[in-house]
Amino acid sequence: MKAWAVIPAFNEATTLPGIVRRTVAHCPVIVVDDGSTDGTSEALADLPVTILRNDGNRGKAVSLWRGIREAMDAGADRVVSLDADGQHAPEDIPRLLGCSARNPESIIVGARLQCRDRVPPLRRFANGMANFWISWAAGRPIPDTQSGFRVYPAGFLRGLDIKVDRGSGFVFESEVLIEAGWQGVPVAVESVEACYPEGARPSHYRPTADTLAIIAMVAGRLLRRGMFPQGLWRSLMRAS
Repeated sequence: MKAWAVIPAFNEATTLPGIVRRTVAHCPVIVVDDGSTDGTSEALADLPVTILRNDGNRGKAVSLWRGIREAMDAGADRVVSLDADGQHAPEDIPRLLGCSARNPESIIVGARLQCRDRVPPLRRFANGMANFWISWAAGRPIPDTQSGFRVYPAGFLRGLDIKVDRGSGFVFESEVLIEAGWQGVPVAVESVEACYPEGARPSHYRPTADTLAIIAMVAGRLLRRGMFPQGLWRSLMRAS
């Protein structure tokens, strides 16, 4: 199994070097600098990492997809995605890759099921709303649809046909889970801690705007399948 990690980053000069140092202990790393203005790329100058730079801020979806394509071009058969703000512990990568080895056709989600009381209340509510809608559209219960800490099998990624542009933002990662459900690609969950480091910058995720964008995408998907009542039933029954 050849895994590469992809870390999209926008103005993360403070946290990213430490995240990269901890990640390269487990697999090669690609950082996609999404038009940062705080010296994010320069902060990685002494680290063994591949750095891609966007010509301006193009959003998480574009950055993540660019890094994924680079990893697959380098021969990766697994792509680990994680955020640059310290919410994901790179030390959990071996557990996610172990889960991937046991479930080679599955997307692995590092679900923040431990220490959930650390999650800010508004963020916890927004995540709960997104979980409900995305699980319905995917036809299966997914306990943390908003976790960007995942392992993707390259075979699934090569066949993925989802629009990725500046407006995709955080919608892309949600739509990937729905597309996996429609294709019959399994999703496996590995429980991880909810990490919110003291003094960390606020998340780029906008609880109201981004959640509404996700719901709009999901509604469009549901309408295409006649509101997919069996999907709602499956997501609720399997979660109970």
